[in-house]
Amino acid sequence: MKIGIIAHLKYPISKPFMGGLEAFTYDICQRLLARGHDVLLYACAGSDPILNVRPILCEEDYQPITSSQFTSRQLSTEYISTHHAYVEMMQEIDKDELDVIFNNSLNYVPIMMSALVQAPMVTVLHTPPIFELKNAIRREQSYGRVKYVSVSKTNAENWKEYAPHCDVIHNGIDLATWQFYPENDRGYIMWFGRIHPDKGLHLAMDAAKLAGKKMKVAGAISDQHYYETHIVPRLDDSIELLGSCDHIQLNELIGNATVSLITPCWDEPFGLVVAESLACGTPVAGIAKGALPQLLNEKTGRLCSGDDVQELADSILAAEQLDRAECRQRAENLFDVEKMVDAYEALFEKIAFETISVKIKADVS
Repeated sequence: MKIGIIAHLKYPISKPFMGGLEAFTYDICQRLLARGHDVLLYACAGSDPILNVRPILCEEDYQPITSSQFTSRQLSTEYISTHHAYVEMMQEIDKDELDVIFNNSLNYVPIMMSALVQAPMVTVLHTPPIFELKNAIRREQSYGRVKYVSVSKTNAENWKEYAPHCDVIHNGIDLATWQFYPENDRGYIMWFGRIHPDKGLHLAMDAAKLAGKKMKVAGAISDQHYYETHIVPRLDDSIELLGSCDHIQLNELIGNATVSLITPCWDEPFGLVVAESLACGTPVAGIAKGALPQLLNEKTGRLCSGDDVQELADSILAAEQLDRAECRQRAENLFDVEKMVDAYEALFEKIAFETISVKIKADVS
């Protein structure tokens, strides 16, 4: 099949990944190519060339946001550049003669313009309902050219009003590249991800201190204001900031931790950090927001009901007692990347076949 994958344009699709969506896009693109599909990745300049990239946003237009707030009522340069990039892409995409379009853009333009192109579209809902996507999806329903997929049951429920017939395909990771650590004696807990208000590192730091635990933190600063205002004042000898780590470093750090602390401050639809932690055999303590309660069970995690840091500290101590083998088993059961790609591949083939069948019937009539 010839598959066009539309990436979001906030960051390049390249290692080290800034977040889970970059990792998802990279993995599925690479694996579809390995399975013999003809894949084009529509992404920003700087994405990994091994993914057969069709750049749609040049480097001079690429300026990722690092602040949590806009200081002007005017549309940002990033917004305008992204809008134009997607419009131009959708205007030209039929020239690539695709069998299916796989949309991971988080942007309204591909959905709004889906009725104007020949190839059917699969759109993954990687976020909770947001204003622009809600309106675009609601309007698109009258055309029915887009099949929607959610990364968790929780997120599918959140989108039910706008995309009532939404399939669920869990995100996956390459389990073979994540070494299982059946036991450890390092005595620290681990937090990893983007340092951003949505990820709640400040709550994790407070809870770790209340639990009397040392904590290692791995991840890039994606919001400088948040970092300087909420993270720097909390730093002491019990917290070690490691910055961005490569895969091997991260695997060792997580595997040698007694617990991974996952503290979403929004309704996170999935969170690859859950799958990665369980693959290492490391149980999770965290906040019961978004998909986290559904991704874990009583054998693999302990969650607090809100942002009460004392309750979160208690969850850390309880999670340390969980069986690490159960954590790895849950990762193998639910988060295998090959199972994920199998599901998407089957869906692409189904909708491509349905589209061809409709065209044949139209031609005959």
